Formats: sequence, C-alpha cells, structure tokens
Amino acid sequence: MLTPDMLPEIRRTASVTAALLLLIAGARRAQTAGPSVNWTALPPLPGGGVAAACAGVSNGALIVAGGSDFPAAPPWDGGAKRWHDAIRVLEHPNASWQTPDRRLPFGVASGASVTHRDSVICLGGANRDGHLRDVIGLRWTGSAIELDSLPPLPRASAYLAAAVLEDTVYVAGGLERPEATEALRTFWALDLARPGESQAWEELEPWPGSERHLAVSGVQDGAFYLFGGIRLRAAGGGGVARVEPYLQDGYRFTPGAGGGDWVRTRDLPRAAAAAPSPALAPGQSHLVITGGLDGSRIDVNPARHPGFVREVLVYHTITDTWLRQPDGSPTPSAIVAPVVAWGGGWVIVGGEIRPAVRTPSMALGALETGEVAFGVANWSVVVAYLAALLLMSLYFSRREQTTHDFFLAGRRIPWWAAGLSIFGTQLSALTFMAAPAVAYSSDWIRMSGGWTLILVAGLVVVFFLPFFRRLEVSTAYEYLERRFSLAVRLFASTMFVLFQLGRIGIVLFLPAIALAAVTGLDVVACIVVMGFICTAYTVVGGMEAVIWTDVMQVVVLLASAVWCLGVILADAGGPAGLLAVAVPQDKLRMFDWRWDPTAMVAWVMLVGSMFTSLVPYTTDQSVIQRYMTTRDEAAAARSVWTNTIISIPAGLLFFALGTALYVFYQSHPELLRAGRHDEILPRFMVQQLPAGLAGLGIAGIFAASMSSLDSSMNSVAASLVNDVYRRLRPAVTDAACLRLAKGITVAMGAIGVGTAILLASRADMRFAADYFNGLMGLLGGGLAGVFLLAVFTRRTSAHGVLVGAVIGAAAPIVVRQTTDLQFFLYAPIGVLACVLVGYLTSFILPGAARDLTNLT
Repeated sequence: MLTPDMLPEIRRTASVTAALLLLIAGARRAQTAGPSVNWTALPPLPGGGVAAACAGVSNGALIVAGGSDFPAAPPWDGGAKRWHDAIRVLEHPNASWQTPDRRLPFGVASGASVTHRDSVICLGGANRDGHLRDVIGLRWTGSAIELDSLPPLPRASAYLAAAVLEDTVYVAGGLERPEATEALRTFWALDLARPGESQAWEELEPWPGSERHLAVSGVQDGAFYLFGGIRLRAAGGGGVARVEPYLQDGYRFTPGAGGGDWVRTRDLPRAAAAAPSPALAPGQSHLVITGGLDGSRIDVNPARHPGFVREVLVYHTITDTWLRQPDGSPTPSAIVAPVVAWGGGWVIVGGEIRPAVRTPSMALGALETGEVAFGVANWSVVVAYLAALLLMSLYFSRREQTTHDFFLAGRRIPWWAAGLSIFGTQLSALTFMAAPAVAYSSDWIRMSGGWTLILVAGLVVVFFLPFFRRLEVSTAYEYLERRFSLAVRLFASTMFVLFQLGRIGIVLFLPAIALAAVTGLDVVACIVVMGFICTAYTVVGGMEAVIWTDVMQVVVLLASAVWCLGVILADAGGPAGLLAVAVPQDKLRMFDWRWDPTAMVAWVMLVGSMFTSLVPYTTDQSVIQRYMTTRDEAAAARSVWTNTIISIPAGLLFFALGTALYVFYQSHPELLRAGRHDEILPRFMVQQLPAGLAGLGIAGIFAASMSSLDSSMNSVAASLVNDVYRRLRPAVTDAACLRLAKGITVAMGAIGVGTAILLASRADMRFAADYFNGLMGLLGGGLAGVFLLAVFTRRTSAHGVLVGAVIGAAAPIVVRQTTDLQFFLYAPIGVLACVLVGYLTSFILPGAARDLTNLT
C-alpha cells in the first residue's frame, strides 16, 4: 500500500508525467480533416513544355529527356511534331535546371520510363522514323550524363505502359507501328539484377483482357497493375480510329513460380486513358491516377478544347475499391506525362494540357493522409495510463532489495498472472497490430500454425519445465552448464543476448510508426517516450513490475479488440453480414494444401510454426524467467497452460478482427488512409471508437510495445549478471550484482531507443510479424537444438553441441541467401541441423564422462 514516505516519489512521477505531456504536445503534427495533397511549385522546364518525355531520378536529381511538341502550329493547322533529344537535370526543388552537353542518340517521345536504383531507363517510343525498340539507360554523375544501352524490346512499341517491381521492369501493351489498327497485347519482363551480358527480355502471359495502348501502369505491394487504355480499329479510307468507349478494366499481376498470375480488379469508375503513368503509390496499398481521357470530349473542336478531366481516382489494392476526388493541383491536368517519385512526393513531368498544347509547369505533390485529430480526451487517457505504469513500479520497488527479487519477483507471482505475462510478452504490439493487418490484407493462413502451440506447451511442461524448476537454476543457460560445460552456457547466453539486441529495436520501432501515424507524434518522439517509461519502471520495479504491467496491458488489449470487433459487427449487420462479404472473397481461408515449400502452405505453416514456437518457450530467458517467478513447478505448469489457453482464442480474435476491418473499409473506402498495413487497427480505433476509449486502446499499444522491451531488458540483465559476471566472479556481493543489473537495464533501454531511431530512417517491412518471425527463425533455431540435445540425448558432448549450435545458426542464413524457401522453415532447419550435426559430431569428439543424474 502507499505510505507517506512514498509521496516524494509520487511527486517526482507526476513531474515526469507532466514533462512527457509537454513532449507530446510539442511533438504533435498538424492534423487535417481529410486526405489532401500539398503542392510545391518547381522551376518550369526551360525551352517550353514537352509531352511524353522520359523522366526519372538518378543520383538524387530529376532527369527529363526527350519529349515532343508542336513548335510552329497545331496539326490541324498544318503544324509538324518535333521530337527532342535534349536532357535536362534538376538537382533539387530549389535549384535551376541544367542542360548537359550529352544528348540522347536521337529525338524520342511517347515511350515509357522507369527508375531503377540510380538509373533512368527509357523504353521504346516514337520519332519521325517510326516506333522504336531501343532501351536506353541514363545516369547523372553530379556533373555529366552517362548513357547505357540495354537489351532492345522484343518488338517496337510506343504509348506503352511500364513499371519496375523490385529488380524487374514490366512492359505492357503499346503500338508497334504508327499506322497500326490494333494495339499490342504483349507483356514483357527484363530482370535487371542479372549481369548485363545475360539480360534478356522474357515474354510473359498477357493480361486476360483486350489489347490496348495509352494504359496506366502501377506497382504496389509486390504486384504490377494495368488500368484502362484505348483500343483501335481500322477506319474508312485506310485510317485508324479509337474504339469507344475507352477501356475501364484493370488487372493485377503477381510474380511467382512459372511467371506469375493475373487477376482482374474492380473496373475504374471512369476511363482514364493516357493519364500520367505510373500511378502514384502512397503508402502500401493505394494507387492514385490523376486526370486522363474519359472519352467525353472527343467531338470538341480541338482549337477550343477546355482541357482534360480534373479528377483523381484513388484505388485501394486490398479492398479493391475506387474513390473519385477533385484534383487540387495548381497545374492544369495533363495527359501523356511521366510520373516520377522524387523529393518525398511525386512529380508529373510536363505533358499535354489541351490538344497539341504542352506545359512547362511542374509541381511536387506530397500526399497528406488526413488523420482524425487524436484529441485532448484521448491524450489524457494515454498520459494517465503511462503514469499508472510508473506508479506501479514505485509500489513494487520496496520489495526489490536483492537480485532474487529483481529477476524472479521473489517467486511471489500467482500462476495466472505469470501465464498472462507470458502471453503478453509473446503478444507484444507487433502481434496485436500485425495479426489483424495480415487478415485484413490477405487471409487466415498464418493462423493455421497457431494450433501447434498446444503440442509445444505439452513438451515444455512434461520435458523442459522439470529441469528448470527442480534444479533451481537462475537462468535457462545455467542448466546447459550443468549438462555440458561452462562454454556451452556462455555460448547460449551470448546467442540469447544477440537475439535480444536485434529484437528490442524492432519491437520499439514498428509500433512507433503506427502510433505516430494516428496520434500525430513524431516517430522518434514515440520511441523516446516508450523507451524512457519502460526503462524507468523496469529499473525501479524489477520483474514484479514487469509482470503486473503485462497483466494490465493484456486485459486492455483484449478488451479493445473485442470492442472494435463489436463496433464493426454492428456496422456490418452482425456476423451474418460480415460472413456474407468475407466468405465469397475467400478471406477466411486457413489452409493451402499445395506442397510448395516457398509458400505459406499448410505443411510449411504447421511445421514452421511448431518450431518457431519451440524457440521462445524452451530457450528464451524472457519466457523461462516467468516460469521461475511462481511458487513451484505445479504453478509454473499452470502458467504455461494458461498462456496456451489464452493464445489460441486470442489469435482467432485478432484474425477475426482483421477480416472485420476488411469488411468495414470495403464498405467505407473514404475512411482509408495511405500508410502501412500494420497501422490499420490503431487508425480504426482513433476513427471509430469514442474519445477516451480510443485513447485507452492506443495506450494499450504503447504498453504492449513496452512489455516486450521490459522483458528483454530484465532478462538480458539476468543473463549477463548470472551467466557471465557472477559465474566468473563468484565472490561478488549480491548488492553489487543488483547495481550491475540495473545499469545493464538502463543500457539496454538506451540501445533499444538508439536502434529503433536508426531503423526509423532505414527499415522497410511489409508485415512486422513476418519480419520478426524470420529473425527468430534465423537466430533461434540453433539454440533450440542445443536444448533438445540436452534434454533428450545422453551421448551428446559439449564439443559436439557447440559444433551443432554453430551449424544450426549458420544453416538458416545459408538457406535464406541461396534458396526461396518460406521463412517459416528457417527455425526447423536450424533446429534439425543443430541436432543432427551436434549428435553425430559427439561420436567424433566425445567429452569426458559426466554424471547426468536428473539432467537428461
């Protein structure tokens, strides 16, 4: 209970809370009521405007090459088209255009252009000699232009659509000849990752629709998109006419074994032929098409043409929905213009603003997501929640007098709280946000392996837990010393610490992105706030504070998930309404019965999930430490089963919530915002939950992030103090060890914050949970193999297990670099490699005879 002598600590906590509130207020970004684009004027193109130029980015500079115009008069007045060969360079938005001496080998326009790494690639096009096959690479050195020749297109093509997906250029459609009466229905790919001499175009299966030119391409979320375009037909007198109405169909191509697969998307709400291409791609699931030809002004006198459509079409790749929005650009709506991602936004380069009229005007557009303001009520709840965490640590600080208290909570933790804490540690903000995001964006396949946790829990309770509890070890790795040697203990402890060093930055950084998106905080501010509070309550309150804060965040997160699901079910008309949308679209698919080891098929998920779960429950000090905080072995076993009983229904809840989010946003696409997949749940909370309750849910995500960090900090301190410092200096006092443990905790907090800030400027991950599971498989498989050898074999020697551990750690890395195996298989590969190599090596390198009573 609180006592008068704790009042100074409470006042200090209040001061810290007030300081955090000021930090939050100062770090907030301005919020807008809806999506918008901020436009910044760029210097106009020198020498007048051009259309259909080749454009891209090299060495950070915007490159514009070629293009066409009508310098003397429009074609209906006898004017002739001119094709340019000049190259222009703009090094930054406030610079002046440069015109290098180097030019294109010929004038060209009406091709396609893409940026790959540091090169601008110009594909095909047209000039006075006809349509072209040439593919030219441009590179800006900072002072000059360099030209490269790439393999020519399989056929000449102009008015084609192209985009880069990873290292492959995809080209679709176009016209082979100026007089052609039918467009191309061709789809080509060029792998730029291959050495230059081995590069060659590959002809792939085209989209399941009609031929076309002047289509719009796009790349998003690992897929190539093709929208709209125009068909041609022969006209009287040997002429050519456009087929009306213009095309409004769309297609998605996903690369894969055998080339890839095409799927038809929802049709565009209007035609958008010749719109700037590739489509803008904000976030991870939006494509934006500006303007284009909708066929409504075909019969207008070109000399009096009012201009092209000023409307933006926004496509959401997950819900397969379109929105129509006004175009707020300060420049006229242009067609046949390349789109270039540059300077944190997009530039539409020149283009045609009326028939035969080019524009030199350009602007840099940056998309604003238009978040709902977080609000005072929500911030008040967040601050109160974080303050409660600090007060809890003060309450428990009176008991943290020894390392036994600091690391094991004096074994005072009830079994149900330990079980909830295990669940909370494994849950983390990654899972709470990523599991719904996965179901929202795909299906339930990743849930298919969750059932294996029952088997893992049985193995832990029957075979592993007795050794940890009956031997009264201080860490999991102390058991390895008794079973093998000090070297094995130090190796395992080092592997654990290295894994945690890789983990702490991830579990801080990834949730911080989503929290920043919905609260208005800067990402770095989110990281610093979480890191500071977590370090403070872990140092002050030790393991007891860690566990009870875990319990609180589990209750808050599960309640938030249930509430969110209830809100969506009410909107959808109940479970029947939700299923009516989800089932026909295969959103509940849990098993894929193919045998493909590169995909998330059923056997891969079952085997991979079992071994991936085996790693933390048998080797991770942050989990095993919780087994040791209960009164006895029976209570520890109940804590393991408590975690299992909660984990599977919670997994189903999170995946059901993800599917519900899909149904909700398919019905309300106007509420979608550009961003990461993992942001979808916190965005929904802020948009749809009442003020205050949304703040509680977001506070729970903050706390969930910290629960993973606090576990890492305390367990790393336990491992370094007990496995290294105390083991190598047996005469050291417990008080000195406690001081060192708190110092290590502070250092780990600082490392976590620093790593997360570094990741904030570099990381790019589609799904946070996938990245984390891959990391666990790479680093944890070998360590799990060590514990399996320790528990289930008697012949394995210390030398053999060390060799096996090294091979078990290296094998998944080699597999990752040399094969396309699914990352869920990394853990079983590491475990099996360690077990087989370690056991067989022990026959070659047998160790000294040891008394293994009660050790295996």
